[in-house]
Amino acid sequence: MNYQTYQPHPDLESLVSCYWTLEVPAADEAQRQRIIPDGKIEMAFIFGDDIKRYTTGSNFILQPRAFVLGQTLEPFYVEPTGYVNSFSVSFYPYGFANFVSVPIKTLANKETPIKALFGEEVATKFEQKIIRGTDTQQRIAIVEEFLLKRLNETATVDTIVKSTVDALLETRGNTSINAILKENPSKRRQLERNFAKQIGMSPKQLGKVIRLQSALKMLLNKEGESLTNIAYENEYYDQAHFIKDFKEFTGISPKEFLGNENMALSAAFYK
Repeated sequence: MNYQTYQPHPDLESLVSCYWTLEVPAADEAQRQRIIPDGKIEMAFIFGDDIKRYTTGSNFILQPRAFVLGQTLEPFYVEPTGYVNSFSVSFYPYGFANFVSVPIKTLANKETPIKALFGEEVATKFEQKIIRGTDTQQRIAIVEEFLLKRLNETATVDTIVKSTVDALLETRGNTSINAILKENPSKRRQLERNFAKQIGMSPKQLGKVIRLQSALKMLLNKEGESLTNIAYENEYYDQAHFIKDFKEFTGISPKEFLGNENMALSAAFYK
């Protein structure tokens, strides 16, 4: 597995977390990979063989060749049908809303072809440019030109939404919405509505996902760290609370996560 990340242009770094590529040789027996929520929205382009995304049990769809994966609130499985070669843009929680006019909540828990978001003609031309790109740097340049043009044509995210997300990211999900709105408690309903529209999940759900991200990084990168200490460092009530939240978003316990072949891809994203 060859997973690489690249940083965005300074004009986009507040909206785009990173660009990343994934290349995996074809295997005789394809291994399903469980993908866990991370609070971000992905715009992905598939250049290799098709990738299955399981909906329930043995039922699956083939992911579009160019799509946006909205916010996910529960884990799901993907499985390559052969050679994997993909290029993706990873947006911060409020990032993608700056480039489209549709409510972000309509993109949740599914893959939406980019043609449905940017129009047939614009999306086809954009996708063909990406496909013809000779290397990752050229593809990044094509994406950034496209995004910067869109940024100047669409409305920006509500200030209160951005400041709330920033506060959650800064505190690793460990701040309450009441604390964020302490000077304007009357704006809570407005925040909840705008969050659903522009982020695709509630502030509380995003906070839980961000906190889990922090705990996952500790679990993967600090060998021998006890679950109790990880829970303490990330301000869970106790180890039981940490395990409960972990299972909610991954489907398994922290101990089962480590060394699990089905989690190899998700683990790579956090290392």
